[in-house]
Amino acid sequence: MQFLVNVVDDGQADAAGRTESATRAEMDAVDALNERLGDAVVFAAGVSAPADATVVDARGGTPATTSGLVGDPAEFVAGFWVMDLPDTETALRVANEASVACNRKIELRPLL
Repeated sequence: MQFLVNVVDDGQADAAGRTESATRAEMDAVDALNERLGDAVVFAAGVSAPADATVVDARGGTPATTSGLVGDPAEFVAGFWVMDLPDTETALRVANEASVACNRKIELRPLL
């Protein structure tokens, strides 16, 4: 099964006064987790700041674009993994480890 594992910034970037909210220790812990998980990590990346987002809606015939996130920017995805794991129980265990490593909330979602 593949899972989307989102890293949720709920104020860390703002508190740090910068775009990237991760400290060097957190980045090192995430790197160690990635190395330990090996091939289970299909893809991983950080995501730029909410101010860099553009929402595009072309459903009505005339495309409309707005700057910023779709929802409330108090919490936003700051990074993510796509992981290939054997089952939901393993995914929950890995999500717990990811939360500790990056010192953030994690949103875990199975890919369809």
